[in-house]
Amino acid sequence: MRNRYTLDDFDRGLIHALHLDGRAPFSRIAAVLGVSTQTVARRYQRLRSEAGLRVVGLPDPHRAGETQWLVRIAATPATAQTLARSLVRRPDTSWVKLTSGGTEIVTVVHAPRGADASGSMLLRDIPRTAGITAVSAHLLLHTYLGGPTAWRGRLGALSDEQQRHLTPPPATSCTTPPAGRDPASAASPLTPADRALLDALRQDGRTGHAELAAATGWSPATVARRLAGLRDRGTLFFDVEVDDALLGVTTQALLWMAVPPARLDGIATALARHAELAVVAATTGATNLVAHALCPDPAALHHYLTRRLGSLDAIRTLETAPVLHTLKAAGTSPTPLGPGAALKARSGGGTRTG
Repeated sequence: MRNRYTLDDFDRGLIHALHLDGRAPFSRIAAVLGVSTQTVARRYQRLRSEAGLRVVGLPDPHRAGETQWLVRIAATPATAQTLARSLVRRPDTSWVKLTSGGTEIVTVVHAPRGADASGSMLLRDIPRTAGITAVSAHLLLHTYLGGPTAWRGRLGALSDEQQRHLTPPPATSCTTPPAGRDPASAASPLTPADRALLDALRQDGRTGHAELAAATGWSPATVARRLAGLRDRGTLFFDVEVDDALLGVTTQALLWMAVPPARLDGIATALARHAELAVVAATTGATNLVAHALCPDPAALHHYLTRRLGSLDAIRTLETAPVLHTLKAAGTSPTPLGPGAALKARSGGGTRTG
């Protein structure tokens, strides 16, 4: 059995750089890290093949006209495994996780805004089987941490000066909406070609302009302009998938909390500053706040729950669901994350995209 991949300082710097700009040319990353372009390219490919690293382009749901639902499915262990694999294969799911010792599946389901609920997976497409004991769906109302904001445990490898050189310039093509107007309404509607572009980037965020042109029917120059426009407006952002166990995480848990509505915003904002959390979001349902905790071991999770969360009296109830396995992350690939996952680099995965 192969030895587990171990991240060094260079790996951590590269991961941090890709979080700042997932499509940054290797030459620019190399200049900031003080190595050759070839060194960055080789290490990137090694991280892809041995650490499950992948850059994915993701739409902002509000600006892309989508809604997101957190779906919880309680089932017997045998049923949960089979159902989880079927959910992984769906193009409208992400973050398929087995929790609670393998007796629950939690996944994010993406649906067009305003779609008829009776035609969605939430009510129609979950297999009717005796092994499923409960199903609940929670609309994601607001994300306080997550999405474009990376977990702090993946950051910190680069100096402030290095980060300035790698952070894309602020958007210049956005039109500021009038006061009181939803910023998402300022974005132009997505075309079918835009959807094809986003689908390709969700598979590999570093896909080159030529490949994106083939996927959309646009010219490479048009792809470059539209890609820049989508990023400027915040409709498109880039995330990095990597096995967090390589960063010292051995214990993950989803935290379902009930908070009085008047206190929800304040509590969620405070939680978004906690280094142990990678996601904080407001939802509908009996619990109205969900968080994703990443800890080095069970003792650290216990300390977090009792010392930090326990001190917040506004949290009326707390349910902790340990994450057993992530079968699908933010991208479309069903390949599990982790060293030795044999993720193959696509033709555009290691090329210059800037």
